[in-house]
Amino acid sequence: MTGGQPEWVIREDAAQSVLVALYLRQVLGIRSPEELPALRRVPPPMITSDTDAAHAQLEREWRGFWAMTVEPQAHPSPVPLELVDGFGGLIALPVDGADTLRRAVTAHADDALDFARLAHDRYARESAARPGVSYRAYASAIAAHERSVGRRAHSFELNVQVLPLTQRGVWWIGSLTVAVTDGLRSDVVAFDTAIHPIIAELA
Repeated sequence: MTGGQPEWVIREDAAQSVLVALYLRQVLGIRSPEELPALRRVPPPMITSDTDAAHAQLEREWRGFWAMTVEPQAHPSPVPLELVDGFGGLIALPVDGADTLRRAVTAHADDALDFARLAHDRYARESAARPGVSYRAYASAIAAHERSVGRRAHSFELNVQVLPLTQRGVWWIGSLTVAVTDGLRSDVVAFDTAIHPIIAELA
């Protein structure tokens, strides 16, 4: 609260750590989270000889890694983390319990980093080209919500990851985090409509 008034904090990014995690999800053939579409311009999964049990273990380890990547404060590791070589500090995995994932990701480090840097840079350029638009989009949605419910919005936080996904939409990927397709984010009218239910849920 500031001067007795509710506060809202929205952080928007195309975080390289999130992009790397999703790149690895795709090339390793991991399905979760099942509702989240694939990334564009990422090769299909490599054919492996993994058993069903081994792949299930890989998926479990990746889900834990994904939760820590998206919302690290909400999902602290019960054991120490160590950086994975080749990923420029973007991946840290538990020292125990992530051996399958650690072995699987190593071969993809260079391609995952290249993809993440390009996608992040593209987002940064597009954001810089429309200064103020980001804030106005959220402020407009909050104002519309306040008019519809007849009260000030409650204080809330929201993290928005703008990602090059194959389908247009908005998906919850954490308790305070959504993913939005880059194409939808750049469509002012469509994004305003899509973000309203998210704002209504929080505010």
